Amino acid sequence: MHPNMNPDLNDAALMAAVAARTETARALLARIAADFSPAGLANSLGAEDMVLTDLIVKDKLPIDIFSLDTGRLPTETYDLMGRLKRHYGLLLTLYYPNHANVEAFTRAHGINGFYDSVENRKACCHARKVEPLQRALKGKKAWITGMRAEQSETRAELPVRAFDAGNGLEKFNPLADWTEQEVWAYIRSRDVPYSKLHDKGYPSIGCAPCTRAIQPGEHVRAGRWWWESADGKECGLHVGKV
Repeated sequence: MHPNMNPDLNDAALMAAVAARTETARALLARIAADFSPAGLANSLGAEDMVLTDLIVKDKLPIDIFSLDTGRLPTETYDLMGRLKRHYGLLLTLYYPNHANVEAFTRAHGINGFYDSVENRKACCHARKVEPLQRALKGKKAWITGMRAEQSETRAELPVRAFDAGNGLEKFNPLADWTEQEVWAYIRSRDVPYSKLHDKGYPSIGCAPCTRAIQPGEHVRAGRWWWESADGKECGLHVGKV
């Protein structure tokens, strides 16, 4: 378990920073709900998305919380979906891949053909994630993500708000400037449900075949598509730096 996952909740400076960031995030989410309805949170069931889910549910904001079931998620991710229902009374809106697209990919490249090339991996991500996301965002004025700037090189200049030209709507990243330690201080201090994969060394969680635990000293997203170079590790959901 990474040390950031067990922050000192008696650290006054840390908890003050979390409190301040929380109020900023709450205010932004309230403004999104008021000015950009209908809006949706794309919840991948990672730690950051659980912080946003907790804020949205507790403030009773009219923001749709949805997730993409790629068909290859870890068991722990499905378990967390069940815990969300028990903890919050929340049933996630789930979107699934178009079966014809998945069948076409596997017939052309094999069931695990995404390991063979970056092009194949991106094609698999498009079939299982990008196309379902496009359906999930249809008719919405804004979508919300749990992306943080420090998560990877491709997100280093992540803005809190930007226009997502690819999907034709506003995109908000309320936790863009949060640190990993602040995320976990929020989760620990408020008893927010989280994936048990985090306890097993998975700071970033995606599809089961494309995610591994990281080793001490590795970057938080080193376990995602670990066979690829670090400078291009995105699935296509987040184009550019928005």
